[in-house]
Amino acid sequence: MCRWAAYRGTPIPLEQIVSAPGHSLIEQSHCATQAKTATNGDGFGIAWYGERPEPGLYRDVLPAWSDCNLKSLARQIRSPLFLAHVRASTGGATSRDNCHPFVNGTWSFMHNGQIAGFEKIRRPMEAALSDRLYQARHGTTDSELLFLLAIEFGLATDPAGAFAAAIRFALSEAARAGVTELVRFTAAFSDGRTLHAIRYATDAYAPTLYSAPTCGGQGHCLVSEPFHDTDTKWHEIPAGSFVTLTADGMRSERFDPMRVVAEVAAVA
Repeated sequence: MCRWAAYRGTPIPLEQIVSAPGHSLIEQSHCATQAKTATNGDGFGIAWYGERPEPGLYRDVLPAWSDCNLKSLARQIRSPLFLAHVRASTGGATSRDNCHPFVNGTWSFMHNGQIAGFEKIRRPMEAALSDRLYQARHGTTDSELLFLLAIEFGLATDPAGAFAAAIRFALSEAARAGVTELVRFTAAFSDGRTLHAIRYATDAYAPTLYSAPTCGGQGHCLVSEPFHDTDTKWHEIPAGSFVTLTADGMRSERFDPMRVVAEVAAVA
């Protein structure tokens, strides 16, 4: 399982989340405490928003703890909205194209979790992409493919509905292929203005997600694991949640991709 952190608020140096706190994201890359594996050394990445609508992106296959460039960039770059990720691969080679976050246009996305039996349903899932989005797929992970499917299914106009549709599609293909119907999905994504997060699983083991109101700036922070900071009060986001962060603060609503199907069946 991977570890990640995201921030939206007044501009802060990336290091206030990536490297400076106790149990920072870099520390979690080699000693995570709330993941199946303590080491997340299969690459890392950061996506940040600044002067342009499209995010900046820096990714590499080195473990986050051993890349001196990451620490230097994190000290110098200030951003009002950024995503940072350290990877523990559950599928897909260790390559720069498979490192999170993924970017398409103004959108950035990162994920912790998995689709069970992905290799057996990868082909029909890729076939659901338009030519433009298929050509935008550079890696081989289930995470990147879910992100592109969400764009295909209307991410720009209905973020929650688009990811619900992408997850339902994956589950329907799993059922068609006769493989385990299991999705674990804790993700963060943004268009540069709003930061969203989802915590969801089809079983009882949704990957963890926490929020805090400041994290060194006037804003909110979302993380896989809390930092060790006595001044920050962390709140666990319940499974089945869709979180939205704007200039007005944070709100949370229920996220259940299968509820739509159940409601349609009930009407029928």
